[in-house]
Amino acid sequence: MELDDLLHELNDQRDTFRVTMRGLTTADAVKRTTVSELTLGGLLKHLTWCERGWTHVLTEQPGRPRGWLDGRQYVWNGDDFELLLRSYDEAVRATDEAVRTASLDKGVRPPSAPWDPNPEPMSVRRIVLHLIRETAQHAGHADILRESLDGQSTTASLYEWS
Repeated sequence: MELDDLLHELNDQRDTFRVTMRGLTTADAVKRTTVSELTLGGLLKHLTWCERGWTHVLTEQPGRPRGWLDGRQYVWNGDDFELLLRSYDEAVRATDEAVRTASLDKGVRPPSAPWDPNPEPMSVRRIVLHLIRETAQHAGHADILRESLDGQSTTASLYEWS
């Protein structure tokens, strides 16, 4: 039950984030709409890498996940937007599968980082909670960027396109 509840909340945040991507073109997704360097495509790329990185940790693969400490994961140069959307969806499915096959209480050790050379193990539960927070934070960023782009907001989009 708890596992289903956690994944429900995570997928709710993912869906909210995904709504901000509806109807975008590659040109839209690469456009800066605020003084920030963030773009909708950059946020999508980051969350894709985030999902893949935590799946790497959850499945206890050796080494550091690709892009784990790479600030360029927020930069997207306007490649194939549909491919980027599919990559995100694939990463989400892989994360959900990794979470469903592990015990929420199982501890896994994240890779080291300059600020934490020997990190303590994290429970699968804590990783899912982190993903919920991370996705929710960036869904909010994406909502602001989308509203600045064309006036659409997540709430307006949900009512308009449902």
